[in-house]
Order: sequence, then structure tokens, then C-alpha cells
Amino acid sequence: MLSEDEEKKIELVLCFACKEIAVLPDVYDQIRLKFPNAEIAINSTAGEIYQNCIFEDSLVAVAIRFDKTQIRTASLNISQFENSFDAGVALISKIPLEDLAYILVLSDGNLVNGSQLVKGLNSATQKKILITGGLAGDGDRFQSTVLGLNERPVEGNVIAIAFYGSNIIIKHGSEGGWQMFGPEREVTRSVDNNLFEIDHQSAFDLYRRYLGPFEDNVPLSTLLFPLGVILPGNKQPLVRTILSLNNEDGSMIFAGDVPQGSQVRFMKASTNNLIYAAEVAAKSVFSNNNLTPDLTLLVSCIGRKLIMGPRVDEEIEAITHYNDKKSNTIGFYSYGEISPFNDEIECQLNNETMTVTTFYES
Repeated sequence: MLSEDEEKKIELVLCFACKEIAVLPDVYDQIRLKFPNAEIAINSTAGEIYQNCIFEDSLVAVAIRFDKTQIRTASLNISQFENSFDAGVALISKIPLEDLAYILVLSDGNLVNGSQLVKGLNSATQKKILITGGLAGDGDRFQSTVLGLNERPVEGNVIAIAFYGSNIIIKHGSEGGWQMFGPEREVTRSVDNNLFEIDHQSAFDLYRRYLGPFEDNVPLSTLLFPLGVILPGNKQPLVRTILSLNNEDGSMIFAGDVPQGSQVRFMKASTNNLIYAAEVAAKSVFSNNNLTPDLTLLVSCIGRKLIMGPRVDEEIEAITHYNDKKSNTIGFYSYGEISPFNDEIECQLNNETMTVTTFYES
């Protein structure tokens, strides 16, 4: 337990909660009362992670005090902008760039186009600043998500928490565990996250043929077969989750943009592969590293959680196994993960991945 004086020195509180708890008026008020001088970020989820456990319908939080690192925060609401790209650019404009080491971004997962938000963030930082984070969740309902920075959470918010100085060291890893199958094809007609044609054929009809016996269990079955998308100019595929199939216009609606000219292949995975991928993501940040993490942040996807079912705890256990220094671990299940590929700094919107971010202060 912290003393009253120690509570006053807390600079940042990260809180992840199911939406029903996050919107309760007393939640923010009680956290503010306990940590009067902290920056407080509250984010709704599709599941909460604390240490090596996954919770439902709960609230988890971590209180952080730094010795040498400074933080600055900013937020905005998507309703104030014409599009999500502009919102990403505006969010970065709210924080100083001098001596900036890293940005944690938490975003509405329903009203914000995550792909365009990330493009705006990259544009404003010239792809030179590490950014990780995720899109808020709403269980498996996909109805609305809420976030709040130093206020009660509401729909449409996007939050940036910026870390400054040379004493903060951030490591990141991100893996999916999905296997591509079938021929490589080209996106020939799409609008943002709505895909109409692949190789000049109806994407809807093509995908239904691939689903085969799983077609009767849409939309859950679409989580089993996401799309691997290689964007023009990129080499590594992004995983794109299919949110729904539109019978009226024959389109497939994804949790992220699928631009024309992208190369795509269908994907599949087993629970064992997903768990192994989480282990690989952890290994990339913990192995051959003499630093002791002060905090480990995990952002995984609601799709992975639904697919793994009762075995979902195993992907968290695979990570904490590699975290032999036993740092505090917190996180959430999201509607999209923000992270670069492992060896890069340009952030991407990912679906169906496990993203690990570790924080050290030297």
C-alpha cells in the first residue's frame, strides 16, 4: 500500500476496464481522489490483463512514478475532425517533439478508422518516433467504446501519452501466428476498409467459397480466416480481421484499410500457433536483455481471445514465462493493435496480434 505522500507523487495511472465499469461516474472520481496529481487514462476493453491472468467485467490499473522521465499527455475527440488521418496529425501537434522518446496511443475502437489514425501519426512524426498502443474494446459486442484522459470516459476519444528523455528505454514485439494459404491475389476495388473485388472477382463470393462449411457460422467463423495484406511498398503482411460480410453490395468490411493494389492471401491459425506467436513476441523483448522491466504492457486482439476460448490464458502465460524478471504486467484485449513490425519503427495498425511493450528507466 502506498502512503498518502507516495500517492501524491504518482504521475501516471493507466486503467483498463470493461465498458460498463469504465463509464460509472465514481470510477474516475475515485481514482482522481486517490492520485490527485496524476495523469489518468481510462480505456474500455474486450478483456483485462493483469500479471498472468485475464479478467472479464473488471477493472485493472497501474500507478506509475518516474525518477528521471517526463511525460506529457494530450487527447481529442474524433467528432471534431473530418477524418481519422487529420485526427492523428492533430494529436501529435498537441505534444512537444523535442527530446521525445516514445508515444503510447489509446484510441476509440468503433468511431475511429485505426488505419487512417496510424497514417496520421506516422505523417506527423515523420516515422521517427516509436508508437505502440491499441484500440479500445467493448467485449464481443462491437457497439461502442469509451476512453477518458483526466475525465470520465466517453465515445470517440483518442489519447496520447508521450515519454521524454534518454532514461526511458522502450522495447517492443508483435506477432500473429497466422499462416497464409492459397494463391496471392490483388485487391482491384476497395474503399478504405470495404473490400469489393479481388482479381476483378467479387471478394464476397470468393471468400464464401473459402469458408466452405464455416459459412453458416458467420461472423464468428470470419475470425478464423482473416486476410493477410501486403500494402503497396511494404514487404511484410498485416493481418486484417473481417468484421462482416455485406450481402447487399457484396463487400467485405475489415477492421482496417485494405487499399487497392495490395497483395492479399487468406490466413488460418491453430490455437497452438497463436500461443507460440505470443511466446515469440515476448522472446524478442526479453531475451538477451540484462535490463529489468519496470512495466510490461500487453495488447492482444479480441479475435485471438474468441478463437482460443478457454485456452486464452496460455498466451499470457507464454509471455510471463519469458519475463523472468517478473515486472508488473498489465494490458487489455482490443479491437486493433498499434505497433511496428519487430525490427522497424514505423507503426502499423495490426489485427489478431499480440503486442508486447516493455518500459525501463535507467
